[in-house]
Amino acid sequence: MQDQDIISVTTEIVGDIALVCVDNPPVNALSVHVRRGIQDAVAEINAAQSAKVIVLYAAGRTFIAGADITEFGKPPMPPALPDLLNEMEQSKIPVVCVLHGTALGGGLEVALASHARVGIKGLRIGLPEVLIGLLPGAGGTQRVPRLAGIPVALDMSLSGRQVAAKEALGMGLLDALEDGEPRDVALRAGQDALDGKIKTRRTDLIDTTPDDAALEEARKMVARKFPNLVSPQRCIEAIAASTGPISEGLKIERKAFMDCLDTPQRAGLIHAFFGERAVANIPEKKATPRDINAVGVIGGGTMGSGIATSALMSGLSVTLVEVKEDALERGIATITKNLEGGVKRGKLSADQRDQMLAQLTGATDLAALSDVDLVIEAVFEQMEIKKEIFTKLDAVCKKGAILASNTSYLDINEIAAQTSRPEDVIGLHFFSPAHIMKLLEIVVGEKTAPEVVASGFALAKRLKKIGVRAGVCDGFIGNRILGHYSKTASYLVLDGATPQQVDDALEAFGFAMGPHKVGDLAGLDIGWMTRKRKAATRSAEERYAGAVADRICENGWYGRKTGRGYYVYDEGDMHPNAEVAKIIDEERAEAGVTPRSFTDEEIVDRYMTAMISEAARVVEDGIALRPVDVDVVFLSGYGFPRFRGGPLHYADTIGAKELVRRIETYAKEDAHYWQVPEILRKMAETGKSFDDINKGG
Repeated sequence: MQDQDIISVTTEIVGDIALVCVDNPPVNALSVHVRRGIQDAVAEINAAQSAKVIVLYAAGRTFIAGADITEFGKPPMPPALPDLLNEMEQSKIPVVCVLHGTALGGGLEVALASHARVGIKGLRIGLPEVLIGLLPGAGGTQRVPRLAGIPVALDMSLSGRQVAAKEALGMGLLDALEDGEPRDVALRAGQDALDGKIKTRRTDLIDTTPDDAALEEARKMVARKFPNLVSPQRCIEAIAASTGPISEGLKIERKAFMDCLDTPQRAGLIHAFFGERAVANIPEKKATPRDINAVGVIGGGTMGSGIATSALMSGLSVTLVEVKEDALERGIATITKNLEGGVKRGKLSADQRDQMLAQLTGATDLAALSDVDLVIEAVFEQMEIKKEIFTKLDAVCKKGAILASNTSYLDINEIAAQTSRPEDVIGLHFFSPAHIMKLLEIVVGEKTAPEVVASGFALAKRLKKIGVRAGVCDGFIGNRILGHYSKTASYLVLDGATPQQVDDALEAFGFAMGPHKVGDLAGLDIGWMTRKRKAATRSAEERYAGAVADRICENGWYGRKTGRGYYVYDEGDMHPNAEVAKIIDEERAEAGVTPRSFTDEEIVDRYMTAMISEAARVVEDGIALRPVDVDVVFLSGYGFPRFRGGPLHYADTIGAKELVRRIETYAKEDAHYWQVPEILRKMAETGKSFDDINKGG
């Protein structure tokens, strides 16, 4: 029987139609009481023969949005979803599903096991399990091929994308598309099924058309794009089994699902999924955000034009300010090109592009920002320039306007001190390209008002970015940690590895690009500028890591933009720069280093241990609120492999004791660089994990 204290499924008999309504706010997740409710309703209607058709629909803003993800990893509670759906599919009384809002994962699988599916306009369906390291585990890999074919099943389950109702109708996953409220549509759908206007049939009795070519192409794609991931491979295996008896295919699917459920990848992807939601839990969350409709952007370079593009795409009006008219024209041209790229990719219509450009104004005087709600400064990374701008903004901008700097490293408190309203000053650190990258570090100064912080998070949401709260220090969360662990890559090269070996080892670990390729892509001159800025503060005990990179920059080789850096970029061909090898040899000789060999495993261990060490200190210093905030920064802005969950989630898979042992071993070579963070030492002593800290332990 259904839990007595939780009634999430109700039955209503209207003539020959049994309406079964799921009502489990907020998204009608398939919790155990929902599964039991559906099971009981279908069984009781069949036993009583109280209707000639069953119509399953949902109350609220959506159909069944998916499985109850909080049940993963807990002891199973019957009925298991696959068992429920098999029973529903075999119902003597036909079951019609009426879908609205979203029907994802298990929610879609419920519909697939019914005998007909009616969508309400605005519906989106999908099989997103691959995004959390799983595959459809309740018949999705068996029933989609039977209804829509193997290519559709491969596309949906390997991409995790959401499919609009009209496309789903064309695929054959919906039998009809209607307008109206769910209960009204359910009544009409039930009558249409009784009248034969909607054909009902059991999906398990439909044969799948074999398509070996599509399966082979999918295998090649997965090997190329997702070589480290388990679930896409197992998904293809399950879909391939759909050409046989469904009973056998379901067994293969279930085994593949359970195998994926037990992998560290699933744990990492689930951590990433929940982490993106956890970072919104900030001390200022109850503050009321200020209204932001008009935005000023100072600087029309790559970053400024990207920020302006992002704002325009979110419906904001933008005033772009540059010093000179020609620079302003280049900035507007870049924004136009960015939006045109959206049209070419099908993300925007030409009319939308034109409407956005109509919201863009250019100016060469800061006075043009007198009435904007938010100013984002995105000029050269030099403190004196930023101080001068903020002094002028203080005089020009209206009361209540938020003054933000896009600085990557510099002290927000020092910038805010140039104004008479430091409470209105905040850091909004975008990542390049700003109209594409998901991360927005929201840097909170000592005097930043709570409502200004809340406004930063509201802006991130509007821009469809993930906002992460950061404290003030050199580099904030991401770049501070990057500044530390990137030295390890340099030390590895000085001590005997090649840049290409380091890159290859870390790409095999799961990074999209190794650190030297990333440096070439971002521009090696950026790091060079930072090293010059910090030269005066460098400890005499520190082993200098920038000698090779400095020499490369001195030659005018800044990476891809100059055609040469650690690699040579020649008409699409990329290969190691032989001149860099000579520089490395000379720097080793200058430092008296006898090169030694490193295994790929040693490279990864040192690189990751350095990253984890500084990440731990960032948490210890309160720059990040929690370990998960660090993880989300690196997943969203630094290309950290999502399936590993982030650097501090990955640290938990290694264990604090092992990390301390590694650091103490490496410290025998360089005691200045390799130091055990106090937080990590205490964790090793107490047995705590970073996840315990996330939970408040």
